[in-house]
Amino acid sequence: MAIIVNLDVMMAKRKMSLGELSQRVDVTMANLSILKNNKAKAVRFSTLAAICKALDCQPGDILEYVPGGGAEEGEG
Repeated sequence: MAIIVNLDVMMAKRKMSLGELSQRVDVTMANLSILKNNKAKAVRFSTLAAICKALDCQPGDILEYVPGGGAEEGEG
């Protein structure tokens, strides 16, 4: 997958824990963890919008396109 999720970077910049973000966006910590660790196959726009609102950022601050980079299907 060539899309990298930099959720952990934005959370660190905002000094927000996974638990706090989970409460603010009404998404389980387990699902946010999957997203944060680049294990997600998809993300709903409504979830992305809620995360951006909670972290006061843009989708491009969280999602990054890396040509040929990222975790390949079936890894780890």
